[in-house]
Amino acid sequence: MSLKTASPLPPAPPAKAAAGPGRPKDLAKRAAILDAAKRMFTQHGFEGASMDQIAAEAGVSKLTVYSHFGDKEALFGEAVRAVCATLMPDDLFVADTAAPLRSQLTDIAQAFFTMITSDEALATHRMMMTPGSDQRVRQMFWQAGPERTVHAFSSFLEARAARGELDVPDVQRAAKQFFALLKGELHARLASGLCERPTPAGVDAHIDATVDMFLRAYAARPAPNA
Repeated sequence: MSLKTASPLPPAPPAKAAAGPGRPKDLAKRAAILDAAKRMFTQHGFEGASMDQIAAEAGVSKLTVYSHFGDKEALFGEAVRAVCATLMPDDLFVADTAAPLRSQLTDIAQAFFTMITSDEALATHRMMMTPGSDQRVRQMFWQAGPERTVHAFSSFLEARAARGELDVPDVQRAAKQFFALLKGELHARLASGLCERPTPAGVDAHIDATVDMFLRAYAARPAPNA
């Protein structure tokens, strides 16, 4: 019996790429965890919010929370950074050569004032001021929030000073003064629950006065005639 030549097999379908680590899914989980953490820390404080609560609120396992953030302190720091990055993004501090200095200072001031008077920020501020709160947590909050903001604004001031628009001998000190002026008595009263939120017109007047004072102190002036 003669052997027939076997007909060639059909080409194999291209192999599917191995499943990756699921980056889009992982990024979505990370965002969900951060959103849940912001809510839980705001509502319950650092000590009152548990990783179990955050995991349940985010719809993930506690192991997933730990795999993304390591521990509760790191998650808290990332939550603070996320809030700051949303309300005061990095591009807010880019010195725009086409924009007037006053306009950019006003934009930064508006964003900062909106951030520090938000419910989340006021709740976090009260939590940081609670006697007995963890020193490490306060330090993480400071680095993720105020320190990051001062550093970014200092870079903005340096760039504007390099263009001859400002005369700022100490940019770090000037940056801290600007934000301290914006906070003023109003922030302390809001955080203490001693006053209502100002009207939009009241906020605008407060910010305009702050920017005016800052520019009177640091705006570059023409050199006196010889």
